[in-house]
Amino acid sequence: MKYKDFEGTIEELINFKLDEIEKQENVKILHAVESGSRAWGFASPDSDYDVRFIYVRPKEYYLKLEDTKDIIDWELDETLDINGWDLNKALKLFHKSNATLFEWANSPVVYRTTDQWKEIYCRAEKYFSKKASMYHYYGTAKSNFHKYLEEDYVKYKKYFYVIRPLLASKWIEEKSCPPPVLFSTLMDSMLQGEMKELVDELVTVKKTMKESDKGKRIDKLNEYIENQLSYYKNIINTYEDDRKVKWDELNEIFMRSIL
Repeated sequence: MKYKDFEGTIEELINFKLDEIEKQENVKILHAVESGSRAWGFASPDSDYDVRFIYVRPKEYYLKLEDTKDIIDWELDETLDINGWDLNKALKLFHKSNATLFEWANSPVVYRTTDQWKEIYCRAEKYFSKKASMYHYYGTAKSNFHKYLEEDYVKYKKYFYVIRPLLASKWIEEKSCPPPVLFSTLMDSMLQGEMKELVDELVTVKKTMKESDKGKRIDKLNEYIENQLSYYKNIINTYEDDRKVKWDELNEIFMRSIL
């Protein structure tokens, strides 16, 4: 079925597709959320839906000798983009304190979840690493800044792909826990004064612009970004590696999930 022929809300369509995935792939979806700009709270009028999920297969699948697939790609079109990770892959990434996975786990837009997932995340969140997570956000901000925001005219959308990870870094520095996914929460907690007013205005403007629209580079914002990048480049090097080495809790929860 093409989504244009579906009679219902976009949320109902997404859940219809998730049911379809479970049936065709023979999996159980443990947790399914929105990722990207819609989860962050600053989607453009033409933003697509980035649906991400964690799934588990029957135990026999994990006992095969050959390599097995640990992702499901279900990208549909420019409106819906649905894909997921096997629980095996997810737990390995939790062990590395993968920031993207922590964002999926804490997305404010949840399409479906399970008590089983809540138990899994209760164990997995203990593997959060302050240094690894900050390094991820710093790297994301730096890459996007140099790639998108140094021309005279830039896509205002890209400012949020730099400001948000910088504010996430500040959250991690101050609170030593996974940062909230919603941009407004980060902004209200981590920005003050003139800079907060400037970013707040940018949020309002961005919501009226198409994904491809450009505007004049905002020099005050660029200066703030450059200062923050320099700051976090130095501070990350002062942190010791705080990742948990042992696998015990993750192994236990994985075995319980597939048996």
